[in-house]
Amino acid sequence: MQQVPVSLWTLVAGIVVTAISIWIGQNHTLMPVQASLQAPLVDGFFNIMFTIAIALFLVVEGTIVVFLIQFRHRPGDDTDGVPIEGNLPLEVFWTAIPTVIVLLLGIYSVDVFNRMGGFDPAGHPHSAAHIAHKSGSAIAATLSDTSEATTAPAIAPTIGIGASPQTLNKPADLVVDVKGIQYAWLFNYPDSGITSGELHIPVGADVQLNLSAQDVIHSFWVPNFRLKQDALPGIPTELRFVATKPGTYPVVCAELCGGYHGSMRTQVIVHTPEEYKSWRTENQIALKQNLNQVVAVNPADLSTSEFLAPHTHDMGISAATLESVVMSH
Repeated sequence: MQQVPVSLWTLVAGIVVTAISIWIGQNHTLMPVQASLQAPLVDGFFNIMFTIAIALFLVVEGTIVVFLIQFRHRPGDDTDGVPIEGNLPLEVFWTAIPTVIVLLLGIYSVDVFNRMGGFDPAGHPHSAAHIAHKSGSAIAATLSDTSEATTAPAIAPTIGIGASPQTLNKPADLVVDVKGIQYAWLFNYPDSGITSGELHIPVGADVQLNLSAQDVIHSFWVPNFRLKQDALPGIPTELRFVATKPGTYPVVCAELCGGYHGSMRTQVIVHTPEEYKSWRTENQIALKQNLNQVVAVNPADLSTSEFLAPHTHDMGISAATLESVVMSH
């Protein structure tokens, strides 16, 4: 019986390993549902790395299994093993292949990072509206009046994921200030004054998050968006993205920030344009009503008992007792 050449076995094994690796690498269910324009870029890179990892695993573990069977100890065979000193072509091969793989993955990752907006050459500074909101009315007047000779102070560039090559030098559709504190996320909309414990955005909008931290380092991570950006105390960071699928997605702090780090969670709610407009209108009305209630009540017009009445429960006394105390004085 003619023996099958080793080269043919190697070719067949290579074809089988390649087919299995590609199928698993492209059909796994390890990642959550894609919900942003950036997610397919990250998933494409991950799938290639996972395919290569599966192939390497099968080759290494398969070789070990074959060697365990082929070169196992036979009964009655007490001779020494075959002395193998080295194989230069094989050593060059197993050194060169990983080197090439790492270089190609590095080039690919840089391209993905650039397409996501990581290499915005302008440094993606904050928008004029955000600068005015943060810096006060004097700067706001300077920014809005081009006839003034005075210019606003230079704003340091922001690090993070900024404008992509397609949106470079274009303002974002929606700017949201995000502050991380132990142990919660606060979302402020500078153009409307709305503050929320959840992030609400419209689907398809180019959203810019201006991230900051009040106390320690936090990390804003939305797994469905495949995006994560640190929030640093005293150093502004930015995260710019486009949501592509309406729904509710978890927001997780991915940086150990203290004893209750695990509970620092919220959610991003991606609305249709109509739903987002309705949410925004409802919150602006509620904000205006609260403001009107505060302005309508002038403490100078209230009697002492009326002014203190809302706090009687906290003080542990009844309204009648409070009134008698005030009358006695």
